[in-house]
Amino acid sequence: MGKQKQQVISRFFAPKPKASPSTTDPTHSSPPPSPLPSSSRPNPPTPKISATVTFSPSKRLLTSQITSPNKPPKLPKLSPHTHNPLPHPTTHQRFLQKLLEPSEPEPPSHSSAKPLKYTPLEEQVAELKGKYPDVLLMIEVGYRFRFFGQDAENAARVLGIYAHMDRNFLTASIPTFRLNVHVRRLVSAGYKVGVVRQTETAAIKAHGSNRLGPFCRGLSALYTKATLEAAPDLGGGEEGCGAESNYLMCVVEKSILGERSACGVEGNFDVRIGFVAVEISTGDVIYGEFDDNFLRSALEAVMLNLSPAELLLGDPLSKQTEKLLLAFAGPASNVRVERTSRDCFADGGALAEVLTLYENMGIGCSSDSMQNKDLTEHTNQPLVKEVMNMPDLAVQSLALTIHHLKEFCFERIVCSGFSLRPFSRNMEMTFSANALQQLEILKNNSDGSENGSLLQIMNRTLTIFGSRLLRHWVSHPLCDQTMISARLHAVSEIAESMSSCSMKSLEYDEDSDVTIVHPELAYIVSLVLTNLSRAPDLQRGVTRIFHCTAKPVEFVAVIQAILSAGKQLQQLNICEEENNNLHSNLLRRLILTASSDSVIGNATKMLSSLNKESADQGDLTNLIIASEAQFPEVTRARKAFQMEEEQLNSLIGLYRKRLGMRKLEFMSVSGITHLIELETDVKVPLNWVKVNSTKKTIRYHPPEVVTALDKVSLAKEELTIACRTAWDSFLRDFSKHYAEFQAAVQALAALDCLHSLAILSRNKGYVRPVFVDDCEPVQIQICAGQHPVLQTTLQDNFVPNDTNLHADREYCQIVTGPNMGGKSCYIRQVALIAIMAQHHQQNCMSWTGSTLGWVLLTVFSKGEAPS
Repeated sequence: MGKQKQQVISRFFAPKPKASPSTTDPTHSSPPPSPLPSSSRPNPPTPKISATVTFSPSKRLLTSQITSPNKPPKLPKLSPHTHNPLPHPTTHQRFLQKLLEPSEPEPPSHSSAKPLKYTPLEEQVAELKGKYPDVLLMIEVGYRFRFFGQDAENAARVLGIYAHMDRNFLTASIPTFRLNVHVRRLVSAGYKVGVVRQTETAAIKAHGSNRLGPFCRGLSALYTKATLEAAPDLGGGEEGCGAESNYLMCVVEKSILGERSACGVEGNFDVRIGFVAVEISTGDVIYGEFDDNFLRSALEAVMLNLSPAELLLGDPLSKQTEKLLLAFAGPASNVRVERTSRDCFADGGALAEVLTLYENMGIGCSSDSMQNKDLTEHTNQPLVKEVMNMPDLAVQSLALTIHHLKEFCFERIVCSGFSLRPFSRNMEMTFSANALQQLEILKNNSDGSENGSLLQIMNRTLTIFGSRLLRHWVSHPLCDQTMISARLHAVSEIAESMSSCSMKSLEYDEDSDVTIVHPELAYIVSLVLTNLSRAPDLQRGVTRIFHCTAKPVEFVAVIQAILSAGKQLQQLNICEEENNNLHSNLLRRLILTASSDSVIGNATKMLSSLNKESADQGDLTNLIIASEAQFPEVTRARKAFQMEEEQLNSLIGLYRKRLGMRKLEFMSVSGITHLIELETDVKVPLNWVKVNSTKKTIRYHPPEVVTALDKVSLAKEELTIACRTAWDSFLRDFSKHYAEFQAAVQALAALDCLHSLAILSRNKGYVRPVFVDDCEPVQIQICAGQHPVLQTTLQDNFVPNDTNLHADREYCQIVTGPNMGGKSCYIRQVALIAIMAQHHQQNCMSWTGSTLGWVLLTVFSKGEAPS
């Protein structure tokens, strides 16, 4: 649009002040004097249209013809290389006058506005949005998922798709086979996504009471960041989050200023915070309660350790707590935040909510026999005792989490009791937020990634679930000397087995002190872990089976991997009694757990009940190999389907007699079955339906075939529903074995971590630390120690350092030097070596120490002095 035309349009929309009748427009030239006297001068005719303002060229032409009947002659059209002359001044001024005159307002319409008329699909959409107002809905319509209203606008912005008006709603759509990709993108953007599917097929709808109405639709799945990997249809794929955690963390708090002032206790704590973090895809449940100060440093340490993907805030919260949580869930981390009120769980309501869920689970788990019911009650007794001993705020957080997970049908995971543990335990050390950041234990301080951190240097695991366990080991090092010695002994035995793998056998003398090494240990453990690295995530796979959301192909892959690993570990011939093969009790216990006869027997039994080829193809109708007594509905539906198919195939004999063709057979073309192909000159009854044709032949569907095909389609749909119900029942039966299978996976993860530490110690040339007895003074001696991260970066250019501290002699050191002289590097090196010594061999020539306590590391700048 040119500049002059833009100015004209802006003047057109500007209000025009009314001019007085005596005022004349200076832009208009006065008409020429008439030769007739004024008395004989005729009155000018009244124009039909007083003023017309429009952008339509046709209406402008009509207006100019009415107001100026004497049109100027049309100018000749000039060449494009010639400048057009200016228009006639009088005509141009008249055009501007008409353009700038205000248009007459349209009379108000007295007819009442008609109410919006919705289509049947739009009525379903309005009903669903009223039921789920905070969910971004993806509604299945044919072969596409459609968004409506504000959901379409949000989806178009996030997914980069086109949104347009369709009747009463703004709408956008995606193809059904791209559901996995687009749901993950919407969830990553922070939305709670709901998938609405058709609850009936075309065959069932045609024979039901709703055959004239729209398809019935209902919410089939809800997805958020914390529930995505455990949800149906999407979780467990290659697009998963890998070793990253997806904790759902619920936080509540209570002020304790009044309690402390009443008790006369002084301190810096002002609130008591309780939390529960649930990893829905792995079954890990962590709880805790602690007193925190104004800076919320303890809460910050918990957030850095767990790195939750979703926060559930139990209102009311203080400003300081809410500020820290919302800052953690900022745009950089993209953590989803949802609020809930805990008023409904006052006066013991939280504990009642939790115990009610456990009671319902005890009734509904295994009702096949009283023996299974008693077993369930016996299994839940320790879990109920542990819940009864939990702090009050932790119980409130657990109740809010259960109430939240009921919307996703994942509340059963908190009842498994296998991974329910406190955040801080006596045998583990808990780092502060400052220690995690300054020592760069989990992430570096440059870009917040894992590269260059202590975890990245120590991680040599081969499986995803092993990598998650190693993260916990690094962030929560042991402080119990017995457990440290057991872990170090296991790492040493694997490392020694790596160096002696070429040996066939070793003699064992009971009277000698020679360490007996099993030569096959490292080889078999490495073989098992290598095979598991090609398998799916077993920890998440077992939990998805417990949630009844696993697909048949995923079920077979997970159980087959556990079965193969157990059989390979049984080749070590490890028994519960001490034998000559292994000296480490920790290794013996882990191998026996992963290769127990119960796990292998149950895995073999479950796999024998499934058809692996049908599982790979996703065919539910032929998936389960079961007797008639186990799934009578499936047997009955399969017989009905076979009967309908036989009746359909038997119709070919009738048409052979009717047409006099002995060799007549049904044929299939382009997915259309049971066609009768005849030449064009063959006469058929009028009620035969023509399906398609060629130049020489015509293909028909007789009315009997159409009716039989309809019955076969209905029987097949009923068989599919019966098989799906049987598959869900098959998955629910797995809950009886969930604890032992999860224990086997945890044992395999621990073996992966120990194998990783053994590889690290062998490749880096680390030595095993030596711990003195408790009766001796506390001491630490490091010879030629190196910073584990900088050693990898600088290779041979790093200068080793010694450290000698003794409780009775030199127990304090003051490190001085210029800027960038290595003071902070040396201090961090001592701290990282102390952490690594609790896991495996260390990068120093000698290490001695008795107990692991607090180490005060302080750096002073120039001119400062300690107070």
